[in-house]
Amino acid sequence: MSGRGDRAMVFAHGFGCDQNMWRFVAPEFESDFKVVLFDHVGAGGSDLAAYDHRRYSELSGYAEDIIEIGRELGLNDAVFVGHSVSAMIGVLASLKAPDMFGQLVLVGPSARYIDDGNYVGGFSEKQIGELLDFLEDNHMGWSAAMAPSIMGNPNRPELGEELTNSFCRTDPEIAKAFARVTFTSDNRADLPKVSVPTLILQCREDIIASTEVGEFVHRQIPGSKMVVLDATGHCPNLSAPKEVVLAMQTFV
Repeated sequence: MSGRGDRAMVFAHGFGCDQNMWRFVAPEFESDFKVVLFDHVGAGGSDLAAYDHRRYSELSGYAEDIIEIGRELGLNDAVFVGHSVSAMIGVLASLKAPDMFGQLVLVGPSARYIDDGNYVGGFSEKQIGELLDFLEDNHMGWSAAMAPSIMGNPNRPELGEELTNSFCRTDPEIAKAFARVTFTSDNRADLPKVSVPTLILQCREDIIASTEVGEFVHRQIPGSKMVVLDATGHCPNLSAPKEVVLAMQTFV
C-alpha cells in the first residue's frame, strides 16, 4: 500500500504476472489515491500454502480474494484496475460487492477466449486445448514460446524476456490450473450486470484480446468507455505505461 489519497485504487495483475507489472503505472496515482497492490495466490510473494484447488477452480475464487482484501481495508467507492484475466475477476468482484468499487478500469479484457457461434473470442476450442496441453507438458518451454508473442513489441525483446521470466517464476502446478480457468471461462453474461462507470483499454494489436474482443466487452457493459491505446501486445502496463496512465487519469 502507498499513496496519500482518501480514495483507493486497487491494481490486479494478469496470468503469469505479479504486482511488479504495475511499477510504471501505479506510482503515477499515489498523489491522489491510496494505491493497493497484491499478488494473486500462486504468484509473486503470495503464500503458496493458501492455494486451494477447489476455491480457485473458477474465477469467482479470485474475486472473493479481492473482496476479502477490500473488506480488510474498509474500501468503499474504490477504483479497480484489472489487467487481462483480472479484468473479469474485477467484474465479478464488483457484482458481488457493489459498494466496494465505484469505477472499473479493464486493461485488455476478454469475456471468453474461445469462439462460440457468431462470437469471436480469438481462439478455437482446439487451439485452446493445444495451448493448455503444451503448458501441461512443458511449463518452461511454454513460457519461453508464448511470453514474447503475448508481449508483442519484438523490437523490444527485453519486455518479452521479462514476461518469460515472470511466467517461469510462477508455481508450475498453480500456473497450469490458473491457465485452464483463465482460457476456458465464459463471463459474457456478467457484463450487462455491471452498473459502475467502466473504462476499457484496448491495444490496437493484441493476439490474446483483439479489438473485436474489446469492442464486445464495450458493447455489453452499459455506458462503458473504450480507448484504443497507441500500443501493441497484451501488456501495455509495461510496453506503453504513459498511454495507460493518461487514459486512466482522464477517466478517474
